Amino acid sequence: MTEHDTRPASSLPGRRARRGAAALAAALLLSLTAVPASAAVRADTRTAGTADAADAARHARGALLSTTPLFELTSGRLKEFLTADGVDASAVRHKITAHRIVYATVTPAGEPTTASALLVLPDGGGKRLATVSELHGTTAYRGYAPSTGDNVSVLGASLYASGGRAAVAPDYLGLGTGPGTHPYVDTRSSVSASLDALRAARTAARGHGRRLTGEVYVTGFSQGGQVAMALGRELARGADRRFRLRALAPVAGPYDIEGAELPALFDGRIRGVSGVFYLTYFLVAQNRLHPLYDDPREVFRAPYADRVEALFDNDHPDDEIVRQLPGTVEELLTDQWYERLQHPSGTLAEVIRLNDGVCEWAPRVPVRLHTSGGDRDVPVANTGGCLRDLARHGAYAEVVHHGDADHSGTYRRAIAHNARWFARLD
Repeated sequence: MTEHDTRPASSLPGRRARRGAAALAAALLLSLTAVPASAAVRADTRTAGTADAADAARHARGALLSTTPLFELTSGRLKEFLTADGVDASAVRHKITAHRIVYATVTPAGEPTTASALLVLPDGGGKRLATVSELHGTTAYRGYAPSTGDNVSVLGASLYASGGRAAVAPDYLGLGTGPGTHPYVDTRSSVSASLDALRAARTAARGHGRRLTGEVYVTGFSQGGQVAMALGRELARGADRRFRLRALAPVAGPYDIEGAELPALFDGRIRGVSGVFYLTYFLVAQNRLHPLYDDPREVFRAPYADRVEALFDNDHPDDEIVRQLPGTVEELLTDQWYERLQHPSGTLAEVIRLNDGVCEWAPRVPVRLHTSGGDRDVPVANTGGCLRDLARHGAYAEVVHHGDADHSGTYRRAIAHNARWFARLD
């Protein structure tokens, strides 16, 4: 391609996956019912980020700083929304209530900061609830995080909670109401923020008369699939004795950037527009953490070199970003970096390997890996590599193949499958 991608915004990365969530979010606003004012400790707005960061410095990791009610939804209405979006709603059982929680956590450098998350609770299911950690996929816009916008993870979190569990969907660092920029594909900080979200959710649930038992079902989509495997590993290692990993069910995760994702980027298995978006986001975000380049012009061709760092400040919607990027990796990268990314070395190779290897351990809980042959964002080779890594460590995982579904279609099929599976594991 020699011109910018001209497909409608609904076909662009992330936006395709958010269509159903956008409809659900709009309908939820219409369905909003009153929640006691005492539940809102402090309104969560981006302007409060600085004050929250100061609060975080005085609180332990995972300390709950605020809770804001978002919506309530009957089981009947949730079934309607899920069914209209092509999701099997047979696992829906209960009315749900959703809340935004803001909590203390740490930056990649270990400095105090804050993050936000979506907490969804069932109206039924008893006073003691297991928890589903629902980890979202790639978005470059803080307003598209689960607790602040039309993120597709709202569908999964709502479905899982309606089955009788608490669902916690972290926004990650720099997204939602969190200050700063998102350290995209910095697996370590995404795990720490997700673990702290579980801690904060325990406190928030008590404020609603519920107790989280500590049994955690971990799942996630795309970027969140990779984070899910890494979070599961930390829970299994005893990162917090209050939590016990119960099952793992990641969906279409890029578990092998070096061996699967990068080769697919250059041989056409990943759609051009998706590959350009993911790769640019990765390089810009990682350069804020590690010295990949001194000047964007070393990596990106004109005119993109002058705009990429501003575009990925997490204040620009994904479709707006894509309109200002080229349609192919060849148009995006300088000759030097086009070659370097096909044969990573030095700091680049170190950065990639820091975030690979999330499947190199032995879960002692049931594991299901979701994938599909029609996925042009995270090719099936990632799942094959994860399966082999687990097997080398003596662990068995079942692969759930969703046929020719595309990336977002894989998620929609997977969440229905997971909801039924989690119910059988109880």
